[in-house]
Amino acid sequence: MYRIGWFSTGRGQGSLNLLNAIMAAMKNGGVKADMGFIFCSREPGDAEGSDRYIKQVREYGLPLVCFSSKRFKPDLRRQGSRDPAAMAQWRLEYDREVMQRLGRPDVHITVLAGYMLVLGPEMCAACDMINLHPAAPSGPAGTWQEVIWELIRQRAVESGNMMHLVIEELDKGPPITYGTFAIRGAGFDPLWRDMEGRLQQTTLQEIAREEGELNPLFAKIRQEGARRELPLVIQTVKAFADGKIYLKDRHIIAGGKPLAGPYCLNNDIERELAQQA
Repeated sequence: MYRIGWFSTGRGQGSLNLLNAIMAAMKNGGVKADMGFIFCSREPGDAEGSDRYIKQVREYGLPLVCFSSKRFKPDLRRQGSRDPAAMAQWRLEYDREVMQRLGRPDVHITVLAGYMLVLGPEMCAACDMINLHPAAPSGPAGTWQEVIWELIRQRAVESGNMMHLVIEELDKGPPITYGTFAIRGAGFDPLWRDMEGRLQQTTLQEIAREEGELNPLFAKIRQEGARRELPLVIQTVKAFADGKIYLKDRHIIAGGKPLAGPYCLNNDIERELAQQA
């Protein structure tokens, strides 16, 4: 049986939704895989959100390792907020402790699902890890908020999400799987027209500062992107578990041949969304 590892900080509802979605997919047979372990970078008592997360993991009866990043060498971490070298040292020492606690887990791939820490070089080299990024492979970098404002600035015609290989540089790993969706057409065009009219009177920076995530075009792009995040994660794990793709020397293999680029999951994602409707 294909087996995955799962890293999370368990900070909020999004992390819990990811956990529940993958467990449901495994239970109903949609994803033929087992959960080898779950690692949480918080411990009971650290925060209300992670307490709920840890409680849910335990209710599933899953192998769980908790290790609080908040409580690990806090003086060195505080120093790291001012000194990059100190932060790199803290990250290295924390990762080493995590690896020691996990031992040598018998998993094929590990998914970062709401994991709020940057991984150091030793952790990245230890095993293949994949992470969700809220942009298409050719899309903007940054947080999902930065991505959306940049898409609007570019007058983009599509957006998307991808799962990428985790490397030491944040969000710079090569894309593994992705899905895209149009941000033009029905439901979008009136919002673009309104935005263009607004931009005749003010700047995008002013709109972003005054309206933020409440801006209708911004909110619509986020809505369509967010509803595809869970299906992308699920369909990515399914593609690995079914043997459609695998990683060899950090290259994507499909049909026995290396792929020149990431593996497109548009059809699988849209099919899953249609089944949910």
